[in-house]
Amino acid sequence: MDSIVASRFSVIKPSPSMAAKARVDALRASGKSIIDFTLGEPDFDTPPHIVQAGIKALQLGQTRYTSSMGTPSLRAAIIQKLKNENGLTFTPNEVVVGVGAKHIIFTALMASLEPGDEVIIPAPYWVSYPDMVSINGGTPVIVYCPAASGFKLTPAQLEAAVTDKTRWLILNTPGNPTGAVYSADELSALGEVLRRHERVWLMSDEIYEHFVYGAARHVAPLAMAPYLSGRALVINGLSKAYAMTGWRLGYGAGPESLIKAINLVITQSTTCASAVSQFAGIEALTGPQACVEDVARAYQQRRDCIVSLLNAIPGIECLCPDGAFYVFPSVAGLLGKRAATGETLHSDIDVMNDMLDHGVALIDGTSYGMAGHLRISFATSTDMIEEGCARIGQAVRALS
Repeated sequence: MDSIVASRFSVIKPSPSMAAKARVDALRASGKSIIDFTLGEPDFDTPPHIVQAGIKALQLGQTRYTSSMGTPSLRAAIIQKLKNENGLTFTPNEVVVGVGAKHIIFTALMASLEPGDEVIIPAPYWVSYPDMVSINGGTPVIVYCPAASGFKLTPAQLEAAVTDKTRWLILNTPGNPTGAVYSADELSALGEVLRRHERVWLMSDEIYEHFVYGAARHVAPLAMAPYLSGRALVINGLSKAYAMTGWRLGYGAGPESLIKAINLVITQSTTCASAVSQFAGIEALTGPQACVEDVARAYQQRRDCIVSLLNAIPGIECLCPDGAFYVFPSVAGLLGKRAATGETLHSDIDVMNDMLDHGVALIDGTSYGMAGHLRISFATSTDMIEEGCARIGQAVRALS
């Protein structure tokens, strides 16, 4: 009997982070102690004033369908936020609200890609980008950006990757999994390349924008290349900055023609984002912002802690990230060694599995497009970071 599953699904992989969470849950259910460094989810609660806004929404009966574009009040708050924080100007018809930033990225690709269109994705990349391109008929074009370049795409690499089939460049800053943050000058230089290729659109995923550390500053790519405003889509959401992952609220801002097409997909799929979440989202964007600043300070302290602890372990080299809440250490120095089980560590996947045997859950760099690394989330307590790194050190000392 023929399979009911479409053939294009043969190239789609489950999300590695969600697969890792499932492994952790299963091990914990069996009674094993696991330090979980896998999920990119803040360990803080949604701030109380936002929670109260959600409760108020329920009490006021804000529980019905909204416009598929998002409520006018929330879109107005988004427009004001983009103007005040990012120096970008949009109209209400140029903003759409979705069920998370991931939803907007997926629907944008669905709305824009023709079979065979290419999408340039710098690696290391967020695991979902290539699969979302593939499932929507496009071809991911992966550009390798090593640690020597700060895990960032260069203008020369971008120029070399563009073809007459290129439709999008996806740029994630601050980045997952590396925490790389593009400077204003770097963004300007990439913009100049795109200026010469009028068919290529820019999708900027800025979901981690509020988490930058030290001298680093987040700059919206479109702000440094305003001449791309007719072919750029800004992606953002409330999950990370406001610890609202479960509220599922994201948004996109771009040319009206694309926003209209994204909205058409939404009308035929999810209908609209949760009315309660949208009501709370207004409070998140317009209410007190000290909660975001407090979390950013906590993450910077955790970053400094985990980088120091990892770099003290022989065979592990960890660059200090400028943003987000991940480190992406190289474990090349551990490859070729033999684990306590007698198995040789040939890859970062082997290292990941050995670490899990020692009670630490990480994600292999191969899943993010760069072998020889691990992604470690420091969106967890300092106590867990210290204990997790102690277990990593123990696992390394057990190698021969």
